[in-house]
Formats: sequence, structure tokens, C-alpha cells
Amino acid sequence: MICESALDLVCHTPLVALDRVHTGPGRIVAKAEFMLPGGSMKDRSARAILTAAKADGRLRPGMTVVEMTSGNMGAGLAVVCAVLGHPLVLIMSAGNSPARVRMLEGLGAKVVLVPQVDGSPGQVTGADISAASAVAVSYSRKCDGFLVDQFNAAEPISAHQHETGAELIEQAGMPIAAWVASVGTGATFMGVARALKAVRETTRCYAVEPQGSQPLAGCFVDKPRHVIQGIGYGTVPPHWEPNLCNGTLAVCDEEAESWRVRLACEEGLYVGYSAAANVCAASRLLVSGILGSNAVVATILCDTGLKY
Repeated sequence: MICESALDLVCHTPLVALDRVHTGPGRIVAKAEFMLPGGSMKDRSARAILTAAKADGRLRPGMTVVEMTSGNMGAGLAVVCAVLGHPLVLIMSAGNSPARVRMLEGLGAKVVLVPQVDGSPGQVTGADISAASAVAVSYSRKCDGFLVDQFNAAEPISAHQHETGAELIEQAGMPIAAWVASVGTGATFMGVARALKAVRETTRCYAVEPQGSQPLAGCFVDKPRHVIQGIGYGTVPPHWEPNLCNGTLAVCDEEAESWRVRLACEEGLYVGYSAAANVCAASRLLVSGILGSNAVVATILCDTGLKY
């Protein structure tokens, strides 16, 4: 079969067992979303938002697409905009890694960097994101562009329910005891949780947050700076559905660093910090014993580590 464009590559990522970094009890299986053309699970969200906007007339021919990003959504949008023929302007906090800027510019996007408010290089806070978001809104108005507004878009949740979640269920071929995923916009967590709970109500779904920045757990944010870029901005996502979340798991910077190295050196999977946090949390959940000794926990390898 010949794919018509890169958009047709945004599907059916493999499901891989992580039996080397987690030898038991139970088993961890992970969707390899880093294999998508833009390098992350955000390709699915980008395609869902822009194809819907094009279909209903919000995104007109030749219109400039504008979005605030920490990198992954920007890469996904760049892939989709290249295929659909739209200029792309990405607004990013200067605290994100320079490798992300090079990647986005390499994909044809214009990148506008916004000075950090209270973060530091490599550690982007909620205030930094708010500052970049305000610039994105202003920029889109000035150029009469289409503002993606990923945090308030509903299309990604449906995409992850009917695509990512459905794929996971089909590929696993066995009951999934729990789903563990880090939360940025929350679209991946909620979409897959919907799909899994529709098939098996007893599937438990756990949200992963950076230690010290755990609003989903109802905790005061006392560490807005952390290394797990793309999640943990200190606020509850606008579309958050608490009934889908059976609990939260916190991962510290040192754990994310350690598990990232382990995934690379023991599994041959060079992924980002949020992916490492997911696997760390999944392993801890299984070791706790609350799921039983033979439980299967599913998680997601969010993005490639090549842009850090």
C-alpha cells in the first residue's frame, strides 16, 4: 500500500513490551508514539484539529496557522501544515531546548521565542506558558491567522479515543488492568481512558504529574520548575474529566532522568522525559501490588529524545 501523504503515517504505532526495564511483577506495554512523522503523539492532535477546522471553514485556504507550543505540538502542526499547504508560526517559551527550535525551523515553521517569566532554561513553568500563549493570541489576530489553541480544542480527545485507544485495545489482545499517562492538555490520557473504560469498566487510569506540580492530585504547586517538558504546568486542563482518573502518580526529576537513561540503554528506546516518567510510574504501580502479580499496564512513549 502506498500512503498518499505524511498524514496517512499518523496511525498504528507499534505496541512494545518493556520487559527489560521492568522484569515484574506484571508487564508494561507502551505505544511507540515517537515513531510518528513529527516525532510525538501530538501528531494525532495536530491532524485532528486542522482537518476539522479545514472541513468546517475555520481554516481557509492559505491561512496562517498560529500556536503556542513546547515543541511536540509544533512539530505535529508543521507536518500537517506542510501537507495541507499552510504557513505556520509557532510561539515558544525561550526556556524550551534549542534543539526543538532547530527541529521546528527545519520543518518549515517560523518560531517566535518569548522570554521566560519565572522559569529557567530547560524548566518551563505555567507562567512561561501563559506568557507565550498571550503572544500567540496577539499574533494570530494581527495576521488574521487560525489559532489552534490546543488546550481548549476538543478534537484531540476524540482522536485519541477512536484512534490511539482503539489501536491499543486491538494490539494488546488481552485485558488492560491499568492505563498510565502524563498530562499536558490531557487529551491523550482522557481519550485512551474513555476507550479502555468503554471496553472494561474495571480498567484503572492513573495520571502522571511532576513531583511538586500536582494540581490533579489537589496539591499546592510548590515546584513549578521541573525537567519534564510538556506537562505539569500547575493548572487543571480545561476539558479535564475527573471521573476518568482513578488516581495520580508523581515522578521527580531524578526518576525521569534515570528512567530515560534506562529506556535508552536497556530497551534501545531513546525517548523524552515524559515518556520516562510514564514508565517509571507504571513500574511503581505494578511493584505496589495493588493490581495483582499478572497485571498488564499500558502507557505511552510520548516523543523522541532527539530534540532534548
